[in-house]
Amino acid sequence: MRMPLEDITVLDLSHALAGPHASTMLADFGARVIKLETPGAGDIARAWGSPLPGGENSYFVALHRNKKGISIDLKTEEGKALFFALAEKADVILENFRPGALERLGLGYEAVKARNPRIVYTSVSGFGQDGPYRERAALDLILQAESGMISVTGAEGSHGARCGVSIADLTAGMYAAFGTLLALRARETTGEGQRVDVSMLEGQMSLLNIMISAYLADGEVPQPMGTAYKALLPYQTFRTQTRDLALAVGSEKLWKIFCPVIGRPDLTDDPRFATNQHRTRHRQALVRILQEIFLTRSYEDWEKALLSAGIPVGAINTVEELVKHPQVAARGALVDMTHPRAGPVKMVGVPVRLSGTPGVVRTPSPSLGEHTAETLRDVLGLDAAEIARLFEAGVVFGPGPD
Repeated sequence: MRMPLEDITVLDLSHALAGPHASTMLADFGARVIKLETPGAGDIARAWGSPLPGGENSYFVALHRNKKGISIDLKTEEGKALFFALAEKADVILENFRPGALERLGLGYEAVKARNPRIVYTSVSGFGQDGPYRERAALDLILQAESGMISVTGAEGSHGARCGVSIADLTAGMYAAFGTLLALRARETTGEGQRVDVSMLEGQMSLLNIMISAYLADGEVPQPMGTAYKALLPYQTFRTQTRDLALAVGSEKLWKIFCPVIGRPDLTDDPRFATNQHRTRHRQALVRILQEIFLTRSYEDWEKALLSAGIPVGAINTVEELVKHPQVAARGALVDMTHPRAGPVKMVGVPVRLSGTPGVVRTPSPSLGEHTAETLRDVLGLDAAEIARLFEAGVVFGPGPD
């Protein structure tokens, strides 16, 4: 079966999370992703995550499936020449260095474009390729803070909290993959590539769009609300006799169904709670009433009653409970992979389901420079003697030619 992106070659210079997340999305759907790492330690993420057998770690193994790994010293003239030779064969270059770093090495967009006008050069950075913050170092925590995301996350009355996952990195990675595909689509018409500039800051702003719009409308600065949501009520978690329950009554129709189910049909006639706007104005009173009601029964009882009435409800699962979830099992959302050093590994599969050309987890993450010799031979057409010379000269690294 032909995969959607199998005719696309990506030269991936990215590291950590945002860029690699983007290239994984492309690789899962068939793109040939050549992950280029610096000699020595390679990608900084090789040292992150829980340890696995063979010196591997869970972070890198889960993030870098379906990729070929090469290692080139880009500070050498021969290393730069190999980079440009690969760039001339590539459709996409993906990088998330600090803005200006690759330009200083002579490997920036304009230099690549001069040799390959069809290149799509995707750059992910904390604050974008221009502006006063462009050269600031930026990991996920910094962008969650600067973007305002931390200020609206966490328990009510708190100073905010970091989102439990690296949401600034992951959002930027998704936008980078999306932007890359848009540029490739545009190239089909124009015949030319272009620069794709993805800012982690603006990615977080896109997630905060509704809150930003509300602030611009009413001037009220959003604050942490725990599991609650300013725009809707009831839309939060409640304690029961056994475990917490997540409840989402998202319309007036559901509100009128919900109240009789919990044994309080009179709430629909209470002028304080007549509409969603009324309910949000009297939030504390309604939440107090509902919390007292939910504490009278177990989660299991409430789940059965609410689901039967069509009210959205769910349990707050731990990650341990999630990986054992019956829906996860039924959908095959976790997949098995055999890694040559780590052995059997289970990981999250491809989240986007295409009926005709699905994405697939095909190959394990590469060791540092594992495919250097193979790539030089198969992509650049170098012979064995030249490849051996490059290894001996310290220009490229890896297991070496066969």
